[in-house]
Amino acid sequence: MNRRAIILAGGRGTRLRPYTVVLPKPLMPIGDYPILEVVIRQLASYDFDRVTIAVNHQAELIKAFFGDGSKWRVRIDYSLEDEPLGTMGPIRLIRDLPDHFLVMNGDVLTDLNFADFHAEHAGANRLFTISSYQREQKVDYGVLLTRACGTLQGFQEKPVTAYEVSMGVYMVSRDILPYLPAQGQFGFDDLMRDLLKAGRTVHVRKFDGYWLDIGRADDYLQAMDEFPRMKQRLLNE
Repeated sequence: MNRRAIILAGGRGTRLRPYTVVLPKPLMPIGDYPILEVVIRQLASYDFDRVTIAVNHQAELIKAFFGDGSKWRVRIDYSLEDEPLGTMGPIRLIRDLPDHFLVMNGDVLTDLNFADFHAEHAGANRLFTISSYQREQKVDYGVLLTRACGTLQGFQEKPVTAYEVSMGVYMVSRDILPYLPAQGQFGFDDLMRDLLKAGRTVHVRKFDGYWLDIGRADDYLQAMDEFPRMKQRLLNE
């Protein structure tokens, strides 16, 4: 089965400064490899035979490193954005998309089985599937619950709230193309609002394995710390 992936790697990495002053975020090192090489190796191991990298900021560095992908036994090509297009806008520049394809951020570290994710979505002929993760947000303060009159009603010491969040990994059908505007930035949030407004079904597939969005400095440092012991699991070695 032919599998196609679109990797979004055009961001400026502002949340990772000063780390990204010299290198684009996808080339930031995680252990022995840049994060984007980890992703490419994973996709190749799951028999994705073609990867399109959507690039903008410092595109030439990314293209020089990955070339045509032959080093990883996968065909790599590039889609160049002349201006920032958001997370979903770059898809409209790619003209030869298959019926179903994977779209993911280039700074995701996960042991998600991309082949199973692809097969489940394509087999059910879904429109859009989001891979989700349960993330906990801790407040590092004592939280006061007060009455309008200015007296204390309750107190929570450093509460933790759980959220179901998007992992930045999606399976997508070509049928979403009419929902993409011809110009300008268009993000995941914009597409979700438009699909829901149109009454279209968006599936959510919960994942309980390993996931980090290393676009955040704290998660990047965590990834560097954890990668040596996670390497075999992440790369199927």
